[in-house]
Amino acid sequence: MKIFQGFDALEEIKNPVLTIGTFDGVHLGHQKIIQQLNEEAEKIGGESVLFTFYPHPRMVIYPETHGLKLIQTQVEKIDKLRRIGLENVIVHPFTKEFSRLTAIEFVRDYLVNRLHVKKLVIGYDHQFGKNREGTLAFLLEVCETYGFEVIEIGAQEINEVNISSTKIRNAIQAGDMEKASNYLGEPFELYGRIVQGDAVGRQIGFPTANLDVESDIKLIPANGVYAVNMLMGDGVIREGMMNIGSRPTIANGSNVSIEVHLFDFEGDLYGEQVTVQLLSRFRDEEKFNSVDALMEQLKKDEESIRNYFISS
Repeated sequence: MKIFQGFDALEEIKNPVLTIGTFDGVHLGHQKIIQQLNEEAEKIGGESVLFTFYPHPRMVIYPETHGLKLIQTQVEKIDKLRRIGLENVIVHPFTKEFSRLTAIEFVRDYLVNRLHVKKLVIGYDHQFGKNREGTLAFLLEVCETYGFEVIEIGAQEINEVNISSTKIRNAIQAGDMEKASNYLGEPFELYGRIVQGDAVGRQIGFPTANLDVESDIKLIPANGVYAVNMLMGDGVIREGMMNIGSRPTIANGSNVSIEVHLFDFEGDLYGEQVTVQLLSRFRDEEKFNSVDALMEQLKKDEESIRNYFISS
């Protein structure tokens, strides 16, 4: 997959077949669009293209109040787009100036004059441009003038999938990882670096790897205990359990930590870049009366989660 920052070197893209959107999560609905892009591109000897934005438009238009956390970091989104077979992605800087472009300016100056788009694949309810005037009806009016074809993804196809990034965010925030995974077509992931912790887990018999997600816009699931897979740098996948929360039994602070206890693993992971797949949430985070009570619960958690992996 080729990645373009802005509109440099776009002459490399042959007969572009394009869609537009933020595509946070690259969920099954997005994947259906990309599949159609590839099919349409093959018909004309062209290439599939996603025109997307960074940062997310809401973060620019409502910088103080957007409150938005994203399913994926930009790196994670690009990686998933590559894995599902998109051929090109244009990442355009989203600025307040860019947000003021009218729909006709965007189509004429960007899609036609710079990109030479051949086909535009768009949902029946998609809108873009200043005052969201870039509707399907608008595109059908101007496409003949500018020499490109508009392909509509109908309401029935979109409603059939019945997925949105907002629904996925809500599921993740509620800790419903099964629903999120069903929508995404794969488990929700946290990517980050293993950092030094306070070694309390090791002292109570449950050594943990402390994950630093390294992104302030990444959505973190509800506090609690989860069954997880950790994808190591060497390609090995290890099973384990993870706690997200403030560790109220052993810590007085309010800072949220993400700690993974890997089953049947001994070793030093400090500094490693890893990906953690969240598979299922088993319980809320709790404050116990003693460390011993916490240890007993962790043993029960491990047994339950090991059984989960055996039966999965």
